[in-house]
Amino acid sequence: MNRVALYRKYRPQNFDNLIGQEHVHDTLRNALKNDRVAQAYLFAGPRGTGKTTSARLVAKALNCGDLQNGFEPCDKCEFCVDINEGKLIDLIEIDAASNRGIDEVRDLNEKIMFAPTRGKCKVYIVDEVHMMTKEAFNALLKTLEEPPEHAYFILATTEVHKIPDTIISRCQRFDFRRLSEKAIMARLSFIAQNEKFEADEKALEAIAHYVEGGMRDAIGLLEQLVVDGKLTFEHVQEILGISDHSLLEKLYVAVLNNDTQAGLRVIHGLHDQGSDLRQFLHEFVDLLRQKMLSAVNKNEDAVVARVLEVIAAFQEAQEKVSFHAIPQLPMEIAVVKTTKNLKKVVKAVEAVPEAIPEPVVEKVEKPVAVEKKQEEAAAPAEAVAETVEEAAAEPVVITNEPAPNMEMSIAEFKNNWPRVTERITTPSLRMSLKTAVPSKLAGVDLTLQFGTNFHKDKIMENENRVEVEQVLKEVFKHGFKIHAEVKPLEMKAVVHEDPAPPPPMPPEMAQSSAPAPAQTSVDAALDIFGGELVD
Repeated sequence: MNRVALYRKYRPQNFDNLIGQEHVHDTLRNALKNDRVAQAYLFAGPRGTGKTTSARLVAKALNCGDLQNGFEPCDKCEFCVDINEGKLIDLIEIDAASNRGIDEVRDLNEKIMFAPTRGKCKVYIVDEVHMMTKEAFNALLKTLEEPPEHAYFILATTEVHKIPDTIISRCQRFDFRRLSEKAIMARLSFIAQNEKFEADEKALEAIAHYVEGGMRDAIGLLEQLVVDGKLTFEHVQEILGISDHSLLEKLYVAVLNNDTQAGLRVIHGLHDQGSDLRQFLHEFVDLLRQKMLSAVNKNEDAVVARVLEVIAAFQEAQEKVSFHAIPQLPMEIAVVKTTKNLKKVVKAVEAVPEAIPEPVVEKVEKPVAVEKKQEEAAAPAEAVAETVEEAAAEPVVITNEPAPNMEMSIAEFKNNWPRVTERITTPSLRMSLKTAVPSKLAGVDLTLQFGTNFHKDKIMENENRVEVEQVLKEVFKHGFKIHAEVKPLEMKAVVHEDPAPPPPMPPEMAQSSAPAPAQTSVDAALDIFGGELVD
Protein backbone atom coordinates (compact mmCIF):
# COMPACT_ATOMS: atom_id res chain seq x y z
CA MET A 1 0.00 0.00 0.00
CA ASN A 2 1.41 3.35 -1.07
CA ARG A 3 1.71 5.89 1.71
CA VAL A 4 0.39 9.37 0.91
CA ALA A 5 2.69 12.32 1.62
CA LEU A 6 1.59 14.43 4.57
CA TYR A 7 1.21 17.64 2.54
CA ARG A 8 -1.27 15.84 0.26
CA LYS A 9 -3.01 14.07 3.11
CA TYR A 10 -3.63 17.34 4.96
CA ARG A 11 -4.45 19.48 1.93
CA PRO A 12 -7.54 21.58 2.89
CA GLN A 13 -10.75 20.22 1.34
CA ASN A 14 -12.95 23.25 2.07
CA PHE A 15 -12.60 27.00 2.51
CA ASP A 16 -12.87 26.82 6.31
CA ASN A 17 -9.64 24.81 6.56
CA LEU A 18 -7.64 27.29 4.51
CA ILE A 19 -5.49 29.59 6.64
CA GLY A 20 -3.59 32.76 6.02
CA GLN A 21 -5.35 33.90 2.81
CA GLU A 22 -8.62 35.25 4.18
CA HIS A 23 -8.65 38.22 1.79
CA VAL A 24 -8.72 35.78 -1.16
CA HIS A 25 -11.13 33.21 0.21
CA ASP A 26 -13.69 35.74 1.42
CA THR A 27 -13.85 37.25 -2.09
CA LEU A 28 -14.15 33.86 -3.76
CA ARG A 29 -16.89 32.69 -1.40
CA ASN A 30 -18.90 35.86 -2.02
CA ALA A 31 -18.55 35.35 -5.78
CA LEU A 32 -19.76 31.74 -5.47
CA LYS A 33 -22.62 32.69 -3.18
CA ASN A 34 -23.84 35.45 -5.50
CA ASP A 35 -23.21 33.47 -8.69
CA ARG A 36 -20.69 36.01 -10.01
CA VAL A 37 -17.74 33.75 -10.63
CA ALA A 38 -15.35 35.08 -13.27
CA GLN A 39 -14.31 32.79 -16.07
CA ALA A 40 -10.60 33.62 -15.71
CA TYR A 41 -8.61 34.01 -12.50
CA LEU A 42 -4.93 34.65 -11.89
CA PHE A 43 -3.52 33.40 -8.57
CA ALA A 44 -0.05 34.87 -7.89
CA GLY A 45 2.20 34.41 -4.88
CA PRO A 46 5.12 32.49 -3.32
CA ARG A 47 5.27 28.72 -3.46
CA GLY A 48 3.32 26.68 -0.94
CA THR A 49 0.82 29.41 -0.03
CA GLY A 50 -2.37 27.69 -1.29
CA LYS A 51 -2.78 28.76 -4.93
CA THR A 52 -3.46 25.32 -6.41
CA THR A 53 -5.52 24.27 -3.39
CA SER A 54 -7.73 27.33 -3.75
CA ALA A 55 -8.13 26.62 -7.48
CA ARG A 56 -9.32 23.08 -6.75
CA LEU A 57 -11.78 24.36 -4.15
CA VAL A 58 -13.26 26.72 -6.75
CA ALA A 59 -13.54 23.78 -9.19
CA LYS A 60 -15.27 21.68 -6.51
CA ALA A 61 -17.70 24.48 -5.67
CA LEU A 62 -18.57 24.98 -9.37
CA ASN A 63 -19.34 21.26 -9.85
CA CYS A 64 -20.65 20.28 -6.40
CA GLY A 65 -24.15 18.76 -6.42
CA ASP A 66 -24.98 19.84 -2.85
CA LEU A 67 -23.29 23.19 -2.18
CA GLN A 68 -23.39 24.20 1.51
CA ASN A 69 -24.24 27.80 2.44
CA GLY A 70 -24.02 28.72 -1.22
CA PHE A 71 -20.23 28.40 -1.40
CA GLU A 72 -18.89 25.41 0.59
CA PRO A 73 -18.42 22.06 -1.25
CA CYS A 74 -20.19 19.15 0.45
CA ASP A 75 -17.22 16.78 -0.01
CA LYS A 76 -19.69 13.89 -0.33
CA CYS A 77 -21.17 14.00 -3.81
CA GLU A 78 -19.57 12.09 -6.67
CA PHE A 79 -18.06 15.25 -8.16
CA CYS A 80 -16.37 16.31 -4.90
CA VAL A 81 -15.08 12.78 -4.30
CA ASP A 82 -13.73 12.48 -7.85
CA ILE A 83 -11.97 15.85 -7.59
CA ASN A 84 -10.41 14.86 -4.26
CA GLU A 85 -9.13 11.67 -5.87
CA GLY A 86 -8.08 13.38 -9.10
CA LYS A 87 -10.53 11.39 -11.27
CA LEU A 88 -12.89 14.05 -12.64
CA ILE A 89 -12.23 14.29 -16.35
CA ASP A 90 -13.68 17.81 -16.54
CA LEU A 91 -11.01 19.18 -14.19
CA ILE A 92 -7.93 19.60 -16.37
CA GLU A 93 -4.67 20.49 -14.61
CA ILE A 94 -1.89 21.62 -16.94
CA ASP A 95 1.76 22.06 -16.03
CA ALA A 96 2.88 24.98 -18.17
CA ALA A 97 6.52 24.15 -17.51
CA SER A 98 6.21 21.04 -19.72
CA ASN A 99 3.29 22.17 -21.93
CA ARG A 100 4.45 25.63 -22.80
CA GLY A 101 4.34 25.72 -26.60
CA ILE A 102 1.85 27.05 -29.12
CA ASP A 103 0.84 23.55 -30.25
CA GLU A 104 -0.39 22.62 -26.77
CA VAL A 105 -2.42 25.84 -26.53
CA ARG A 106 -3.96 25.29 -29.96
CA ASP A 107 -4.97 21.79 -28.88
CA LEU A 108 -6.51 23.26 -25.72
CA ASN A 109 -8.44 25.86 -27.76
CA GLU A 110 -9.91 23.11 -29.92
CA LYS A 111 -10.98 20.84 -27.04
CA ILE A 112 -12.40 23.64 -24.89
CA MET A 113 -15.32 24.05 -27.27
CA PHE A 114 -16.64 20.60 -26.36
CA ALA A 115 -19.21 20.42 -23.54
CA PRO A 116 -18.17 18.89 -20.19
CA THR A 117 -18.32 15.10 -20.07
CA ARG A 118 -19.77 14.60 -16.56
CA GLY A 119 -19.53 17.77 -14.52
CA LYS A 120 -21.45 21.00 -14.73
CA CYS A 121 -18.48 22.84 -16.23
CA LYS A 122 -14.87 22.44 -17.35
CA VAL A 123 -12.18 23.97 -15.17
CA TYR A 124 -8.64 24.45 -16.50
CA ILE A 125 -5.95 24.95 -13.83
CA VAL A 126 -2.70 26.09 -15.50
CA ASP A 127 0.18 25.90 -13.00
CA GLU A 128 3.43 27.87 -13.45
CA VAL A 129 1.80 29.75 -16.30
CA HIS A 130 4.73 32.16 -16.54
CA MET A 131 6.73 29.37 -18.24
CA MET A 132 4.62 29.58 -21.42
CA THR A 133 6.18 31.02 -24.55
CA LYS A 134 5.20 34.36 -26.05
CA GLU A 135 3.48 32.62 -28.97
CA ALA A 136 1.50 30.38 -26.58
CA PHE A 137 0.31 33.42 -24.63
CA ASN A 138 -0.80 35.08 -27.85
CA ALA A 139 -2.76 31.96 -28.85
CA LEU A 140 -4.47 31.93 -25.44
CA LEU A 141 -5.56 35.58 -25.51
CA LYS A 142 -8.76 35.22 -27.52
CA THR A 143 -9.93 32.19 -25.54
CA LEU A 144 -9.41 33.99 -22.23
CA GLU A 145 -11.29 37.02 -23.45
CA GLU A 146 -14.32 35.12 -24.76
CA PRO A 147 -14.33 31.58 -23.30
CA PRO A 148 -17.33 29.25 -23.73
CA GLU A 149 -19.93 29.49 -20.94
CA HIS A 150 -19.01 26.05 -19.61
CA ALA A 151 -15.25 26.78 -19.33
CA TYR A 152 -13.30 28.42 -16.51
CA PHE A 153 -9.59 29.21 -16.35
CA ILE A 154 -7.48 29.51 -13.18
CA LEU A 155 -3.86 30.47 -13.86
CA ALA A 156 -1.30 30.05 -11.05
CA THR A 157 2.20 31.55 -10.95
CA THR A 158 5.05 32.36 -8.60
CA GLU A 159 6.53 34.98 -10.98
CA VAL A 160 3.70 37.25 -12.06
CA HIS A 161 6.11 39.81 -13.54
CA LYS A 162 6.85 37.37 -16.39
CA ILE A 163 3.23 37.24 -17.54
CA PRO A 164 2.21 39.68 -20.32
CA ASP A 165 -0.09 42.53 -19.32
CA THR A 166 -2.53 41.43 -22.01
CA ILE A 167 -3.07 38.15 -20.13
CA ILE A 168 -3.31 39.81 -16.71
CA SER A 169 -5.91 42.29 -17.96
CA ARG A 170 -8.21 39.42 -18.97
CA CYS A 171 -8.15 37.81 -15.51
CA GLN A 172 -9.25 38.65 -12.00
CA ARG A 173 -5.98 38.74 -10.07
CA PHE A 174 -5.51 37.54 -6.50
CA ASP A 175 -2.16 37.94 -4.70
CA PHE A 176 -1.40 35.25 -2.13
CA ARG A 177 0.72 36.28 0.83
CA ARG A 178 3.37 34.38 2.74
CA LEU A 179 1.87 32.63 5.74
CA SER A 180 2.81 33.88 9.19
CA GLU A 181 5.04 31.75 11.40
CA LYS A 182 2.25 31.45 13.97
CA ALA A 183 -0.17 30.09 11.36
CA ILE A 184 2.41 27.56 10.15
CA MET A 185 3.22 26.46 13.71
CA ALA A 186 -0.47 25.96 14.48
CA ARG A 187 -0.91 23.77 11.40
CA LEU A 188 2.25 21.76 12.13
CA SER A 189 1.13 21.22 15.71
CA PHE A 190 -2.26 19.99 14.49
CA ILE A 191 -0.64 17.52 12.08
CA ALA A 192 1.83 16.31 14.74
CA GLN A 193 -1.02 15.57 17.14
CA ASN A 194 -3.00 13.68 14.51
CA GLU A 195 0.06 11.67 13.49
CA LYS A 196 1.04 11.16 17.15
CA PHE A 197 4.44 12.83 16.80
CA GLU A 198 6.32 14.14 19.83
CA ALA A 199 7.37 17.55 18.56
CA ASP A 200 9.30 20.21 20.48
CA GLU A 201 7.73 23.64 20.20
CA LYS A 202 11.17 25.09 19.53
CA ALA A 203 11.64 22.63 16.64
CA LEU A 204 8.28 23.63 15.11
CA GLU A 205 9.23 27.29 15.48
CA ALA A 206 12.55 26.68 13.73
CA ILE A 207 10.83 24.96 10.79
CA ALA A 208 8.20 27.72 10.54
CA HIS A 209 10.95 30.34 10.40
CA TYR A 210 13.06 28.39 7.92
CA VAL A 211 10.37 27.93 5.22
CA GLU A 212 9.66 31.68 4.92
CA GLY A 213 5.89 31.43 4.70
CA GLY A 214 5.51 28.25 2.63
CA MET A 215 3.08 25.77 4.20
CA ARG A 216 3.84 22.91 1.80
CA ASP A 217 7.58 23.17 2.52
CA ALA A 218 6.90 23.22 6.26
CA ILE A 219 4.77 20.05 6.18
CA GLY A 220 7.35 18.34 3.97
CA LEU A 221 10.15 19.18 6.45
CA LEU A 222 8.04 17.98 9.36
CA GLU A 223 7.64 14.59 7.68
CA GLN A 224 11.32 14.45 6.76
CA LEU A 225 12.78 15.40 10.14
CA VAL A 226 10.67 13.18 12.41
CA VAL A 227 12.82 10.28 13.69
CA ASP A 228 11.15 7.42 15.58
CA GLY A 229 8.05 9.54 16.09
CA LYS A 230 10.02 12.42 17.64
CA LEU A 231 10.97 15.85 16.40
CA THR A 232 13.73 17.56 18.39
CA PHE A 233 15.25 21.00 17.97
CA GLU A 234 18.79 19.60 18.00
CA HIS A 235 18.02 17.35 15.03
CA VAL A 236 16.30 20.17 13.14
CA GLN A 237 19.25 22.46 13.81
CA GLU A 238 21.75 19.86 12.61
CA ILE A 239 19.92 18.97 9.39
CA LEU A 240 18.84 22.46 8.34
CA GLY A 241 22.05 24.17 9.48
CA ILE A 242 20.07 26.62 11.60
CA SER A 243 22.32 28.80 13.71
CA ASP A 244 22.08 29.29 17.42
CA HIS A 245 20.36 32.62 18.07
CA SER A 246 23.04 33.52 20.62
CA LEU A 247 25.70 33.46 17.88
CA LEU A 248 23.64 35.85 15.76
CA GLU A 249 23.34 38.25 18.68
CA LYS A 250 27.03 37.86 19.49
CA LEU A 251 28.05 38.84 15.96
CA TYR A 252 25.58 41.75 15.99
CA VAL A 253 27.01 43.12 19.25
CA ALA A 254 30.59 42.68 18.00
CA VAL A 255 29.89 44.60 14.79
CA LEU A 256 28.05 47.46 16.50
CA ASN A 257 30.83 47.78 19.08
CA ASN A 258 33.50 47.77 16.33
CA ASP A 259 35.08 44.69 17.91
CA THR A 260 36.78 43.13 14.91
CA GLN A 261 38.41 40.24 16.77
CA ALA A 262 35.15 39.16 18.45
CA GLY A 263 33.32 39.19 15.10
CA LEU A 264 36.04 37.13 13.42
CA ARG A 265 35.99 34.61 16.27
CA VAL A 266 32.29 33.97 15.66
CA ILE A 267 32.90 33.36 11.95
CA HIS A 268 35.89 31.10 12.53
CA GLY A 269 33.93 29.11 15.10
CA LEU A 270 31.09 28.60 12.61
CA HIS A 271 33.51 27.47 9.91
CA ASP A 272 35.34 25.09 12.23
CA GLN A 273 32.03 23.49 13.24
CA GLY A 274 31.08 22.98 9.59
CA SER A 275 28.00 25.24 9.85
CA ASP A 276 26.15 26.38 6.75
CA LEU A 277 27.60 29.89 6.31
CA ARG A 278 25.05 30.77 3.65
CA GLN A 279 22.16 29.95 5.98
CA PHE A 280 23.86 31.84 8.82
CA LEU A 281 24.24 34.92 6.62
CA HIS A 282 20.58 34.69 5.64
CA GLU A 283 19.53 34.57 9.29
CA PHE A 284 21.94 37.35 10.24
CA VAL A 285 20.62 39.70 7.55
CA ASP A 286 17.10 38.91 8.74
CA LEU A 287 18.15 39.78 12.31
CA LEU A 288 19.64 43.06 11.04
CA ARG A 289 16.34 43.81 9.31
CA GLN A 290 14.47 43.30 12.57
CA LYS A 291 16.94 45.54 14.42
CA MET A 292 16.53 48.23 11.75
CA LEU A 293 12.73 48.18 11.94
CA SER A 294 12.86 48.30 15.73
CA ALA A 295 15.20 51.32 15.60
CA VAL A 296 12.91 53.03 13.07
CA ASN A 297 9.93 52.60 15.40
CA LYS A 298 11.96 54.12 18.26
CA ASN A 299 13.23 57.03 16.08
CA GLU A 300 16.84 56.02 16.72
CA ASP A 301 18.28 57.49 13.53
CA ALA A 302 21.91 56.85 14.48
CA VAL A 303 21.22 53.15 15.00
CA VAL A 304 19.26 52.97 11.72
CA ALA A 305 22.14 54.51 9.78
CA ARG A 306 24.66 52.12 11.36
CA VAL A 307 22.50 49.03 10.76
CA LEU A 308 21.92 50.02 7.13
CA GLU A 309 25.68 50.17 6.63
CA VAL A 310 26.08 46.70 8.15
CA ILE A 311 23.21 45.28 6.05
CA ALA A 312 24.84 46.51 2.84
CA ALA A 313 28.18 44.85 3.72
CA PHE A 314 26.66 41.50 4.72
CA GLN A 315 24.27 41.39 1.75
CA GLU A 316 27.31 41.70 -0.49
CA ALA A 317 28.91 38.82 1.43
CA GLN A 318 25.69 36.80 1.04
CA GLU A 319 25.88 37.12 -2.74
CA LYS A 320 29.51 35.92 -2.85
CA VAL A 321 29.65 33.20 -0.19
CA SER A 322 28.03 30.52 -2.38
CA PHE A 323 30.67 30.52 -5.13
CA HIS A 324 33.74 31.85 -3.34
CA ALA A 325 36.76 29.53 -3.11
CA ILE A 326 37.15 30.43 0.58
CA PRO A 327 33.56 30.52 1.91
CA GLN A 328 34.34 32.41 5.11
CA LEU A 329 36.33 35.17 3.35
CA PRO A 330 33.33 37.31 2.26
CA MET A 331 32.04 37.24 5.85
CA GLU A 332 35.46 38.19 7.22
CA ILE A 333 35.67 41.09 4.77
CA ALA A 334 32.21 42.25 5.84
CA VAL A 335 33.24 42.20 9.52
CA VAL A 336 36.44 44.15 8.82
CA LYS A 337 34.61 46.71 6.66
CA THR A 338 31.95 47.37 9.28
CA THR A 339 34.24 47.49 12.32
CA LYS A 340 37.19 49.51 10.97
CA ASN A 341 36.97 52.96 9.39
CA LEU A 342 39.26 52.13 6.48
CA LYS A 343 38.11 55.06 4.31
CA LYS A 344 39.62 57.60 6.67
CA VAL A 345 42.85 55.62 6.84
CA VAL A 346 43.17 55.52 3.04
CA LYS A 347 42.43 59.25 2.74
CA ALA A 348 44.99 60.05 5.42
CA VAL A 349 47.66 57.98 3.64
CA GLU A 350 46.91 59.70 0.33
CA ALA A 351 46.99 63.16 1.91
CA VAL A 352 50.46 62.75 3.48
CA PRO A 353 53.30 62.80 0.89
CA GLU A 354 56.04 60.26 1.13
CA ALA A 355 58.75 61.84 3.32
CA ILE A 356 62.41 61.01 3.06
CA PRO A 357 63.37 59.04 6.16
CA GLU A 358 65.76 60.97 8.28
CA PRO A 359 68.66 59.22 10.01
CA VAL A 360 68.29 58.58 13.69
CA VAL A 361 70.59 60.93 15.58
CA GLU A 362 71.62 60.20 19.10
CA LYS A 363 73.76 62.49 21.14
CA VAL A 364 76.40 60.67 23.11
CA GLU A 365 78.83 62.52 25.32
CA LYS A 366 82.41 61.55 24.80
CA PRO A 367 83.94 60.28 28.04
CA VAL A 368 86.64 62.31 29.63
CA ALA A 369 89.79 60.37 30.51
CA VAL A 370 90.13 59.80 34.24
CA GLU A 371 93.81 59.12 34.23
CA LYS A 372 95.79 61.96 32.79
CA LYS A 373 99.37 62.05 31.95
CA GLN A 374 101.78 63.71 34.34
CA GLU A 375 102.46 66.56 31.95
CA GLU A 376 98.71 67.42 31.64
CA ALA A 377 98.35 67.70 35.41
CA ALA A 378 100.04 71.07 35.35
CA ALA A 379 97.71 72.44 32.64
CA PRO A 380 95.46 75.27 33.71
CA ALA A 381 91.96 74.30 34.95
CA GLU A 382 90.37 76.60 32.36
CA ALA A 383 91.90 74.68 29.44
CA VAL A 384 90.67 71.35 30.80
CA ALA A 385 87.12 72.71 31.20
CA GLU A 386 87.10 74.00 27.61
CA THR A 387 88.20 70.57 26.34
CA VAL A 388 85.34 68.84 28.21
CA GLU A 389 82.73 71.31 26.91
CA GLU A 390 83.89 70.87 23.30
CA ALA A 391 83.73 67.08 23.62
CA ALA A 392 80.20 67.22 25.02
CA ALA A 393 79.02 69.59 22.30
CA GLU A 394 79.96 67.25 19.42
CA PRO A 395 77.17 64.71 18.72
CA VAL A 396 77.85 61.20 17.46
CA VAL A 397 75.54 60.16 14.57
CA ILE A 398 74.19 56.58 14.74
CA THR A 399 72.03 55.33 11.84
CA ASN A 400 69.99 52.13 11.71
CA GLU A 401 70.56 51.70 7.98
CA PRO A 402 72.49 53.50 5.23
CA ALA A 403 70.80 56.60 3.90
CA PRO A 404 69.03 56.11 0.58
CA ASN A 405 70.80 57.10 -2.57
CA MET A 406 69.01 60.27 -3.67
CA GLU A 407 71.16 60.59 -6.79
CA MET A 408 69.82 57.37 -8.34
CA SER A 409 69.81 57.51 -12.13
CA ILE A 410 67.01 56.37 -14.39
CA ALA A 411 69.37 53.70 -15.77
CA GLU A 412 69.69 52.16 -12.29
CA PHE A 413 65.90 52.21 -12.05
CA LYS A 414 65.59 50.32 -15.33
CA ASN A 415 68.15 47.73 -14.22
CA ASN A 416 66.24 47.07 -10.97
CA TRP A 417 62.76 47.21 -12.53
CA PRO A 418 62.33 43.36 -12.65
CA ARG A 419 62.77 43.34 -8.86
CA VAL A 420 59.75 45.63 -8.60
CA THR A 421 57.45 43.70 -10.94
CA GLU A 422 58.17 40.31 -9.34
CA ARG A 423 57.02 41.61 -5.92
CA ILE A 424 53.57 42.70 -7.15
CA THR A 425 51.00 40.21 -5.81
CA THR A 426 48.00 41.12 -7.99
CA PRO A 427 48.31 39.17 -11.31
CA SER A 428 46.56 41.75 -13.52
CA LEU A 429 48.55 44.59 -11.95
CA ARG A 430 51.81 42.69 -12.44
CA MET A 431 50.97 42.13 -16.11
CA SER A 432 50.28 45.86 -16.67
CA LEU A 433 53.43 46.88 -14.81
CA LYS A 434 55.59 44.64 -16.99
CA THR A 435 54.64 46.81 -19.97
CA ALA A 436 55.92 49.94 -18.21
CA VAL A 437 59.34 51.51 -18.75
CA PRO A 438 60.80 54.05 -16.27
CA SER A 439 61.37 57.16 -18.40
CA LYS A 440 61.99 60.07 -16.03
CA LEU A 441 63.11 60.56 -12.42
CA ALA A 442 62.95 63.97 -10.76
CA GLY A 443 63.53 63.78 -7.02
CA VAL A 444 60.81 61.50 -5.68
CA ASP A 445 58.67 61.79 -8.84
CA LEU A 446 59.02 58.73 -11.06
CA THR A 447 57.40 58.74 -14.51
CA LEU A 448 56.47 55.43 -16.14
CA GLN A 449 55.88 55.15 -19.86
CA PHE A 450 53.23 52.75 -21.28
CA GLY A 451 52.35 51.61 -24.76
CA THR A 452 48.55 51.81 -24.23
CA ASN A 453 46.06 53.82 -22.19
CA PHE A 454 44.59 50.60 -20.78
CA HIS A 455 47.74 49.66 -18.83
CA LYS A 456 48.38 53.30 -17.84
CA ASP A 457 44.88 53.67 -16.36
CA LYS A 458 45.18 50.29 -14.64
CA ILE A 459 48.36 51.34 -12.80
CA MET A 460 46.98 54.75 -11.82
CA GLU A 461 43.89 53.32 -10.09
CA ASN A 462 44.10 54.30 -6.44
CA GLU A 463 44.59 50.82 -4.91
CA ASN A 464 47.03 49.73 -7.63
CA ARG A 465 49.10 52.92 -7.39
CA VAL A 466 49.39 52.55 -3.62
CA GLU A 467 50.58 48.94 -4.01
CA VAL A 468 53.24 49.89 -6.59
CA GLU A 469 54.55 52.77 -4.46
CA GLN A 470 54.77 50.45 -1.46
CA VAL A 471 56.84 47.92 -3.45
CA LEU A 472 59.12 50.72 -4.70
CA LYS A 473 59.73 51.74 -1.11
CA GLU A 474 60.60 48.13 -0.18
CA VAL A 475 63.01 47.70 -3.10
CA PHE A 476 64.79 51.08 -3.08
CA LYS A 477 64.43 51.92 0.66
CA HIS A 478 62.93 55.23 -0.36
CA GLY A 479 59.44 56.53 -1.11
CA PHE A 480 58.52 57.54 -4.67
CA LYS A 481 55.40 59.04 -6.21
CA ILE A 482 54.60 57.52 -9.60
CA HIS A 483 53.23 59.28 -12.67
CA ALA A 484 52.21 57.71 -15.96
CA GLU A 485 52.24 58.66 -19.61
CA VAL A 486 51.66 56.96 -22.94
CA LYS A 487 54.59 56.56 -25.28
CA PRO A 488 54.16 58.88 -28.29
CA LEU A 489 53.72 57.23 -31.66
CA GLU A 490 56.70 57.32 -34.05
CA MET A 491 55.78 58.30 -37.60
CA LYS A 492 57.87 56.44 -40.19
CA ALA A 493 57.82 56.76 -43.97
CA VAL A 494 56.07 53.83 -45.57
CA VAL A 495 57.11 54.34 -49.27
CA HIS A 496 60.80 54.68 -50.14
CA GLU A 497 61.74 56.12 -53.58
CA ASP A 498 64.67 54.54 -55.40
CA PRO A 499 67.51 56.98 -56.14
CA ALA A 500 67.69 58.20 -59.75
CA PRO A 501 70.25 56.34 -61.92
CA PRO A 502 73.39 58.33 -62.86
CA PRO A 503 73.48 59.86 -66.38
CA PRO A 504 75.21 57.77 -69.04
CA MET A 505 78.90 58.56 -69.76
CA PRO A 506 80.36 59.26 -73.23
CA PRO A 507 81.90 56.23 -74.95
CA GLU A 508 85.39 57.60 -74.87
CA MET A 509 85.20 58.33 -71.13
CA ALA A 510 83.63 54.99 -70.44
CA GLN A 511 86.50 53.30 -72.31
CA SER A 512 89.20 55.28 -70.54
CA SER A 513 87.68 54.83 -67.11
CA ALA A 514 87.12 51.11 -67.44
CA PRO A 515 88.42 49.32 -64.32
CA ALA A 516 91.73 47.68 -64.54
CA PRO A 517 91.79 43.92 -64.37
CA ALA A 518 91.90 42.70 -60.84
CA GLN A 519 95.33 41.78 -59.49
CA THR A 520 95.63 38.12 -58.64
CA SER A 521 97.21 36.83 -55.45
CA VAL A 522 100.18 35.44 -57.45
CA ASP A 523 100.93 38.87 -58.96
CA ALA A 524 100.77 40.45 -55.52
CA ALA A 525 103.27 37.88 -54.18
CA LEU A 526 105.69 38.55 -57.05
CA ASP A 527 105.52 42.29 -56.38
CA ILE A 528 106.37 41.77 -52.71
CA PHE A 529 109.07 39.12 -52.87
CA GLY A 530 110.37 39.58 -56.44
CA GLY A 531 111.17 36.85 -58.92
CA GLU A 532 109.46 35.42 -61.95
CA LEU A 533 107.28 32.50 -62.84
CA VAL A 534 109.04 29.34 -64.13
CA ASP A 535 107.23 26.83 -66.25
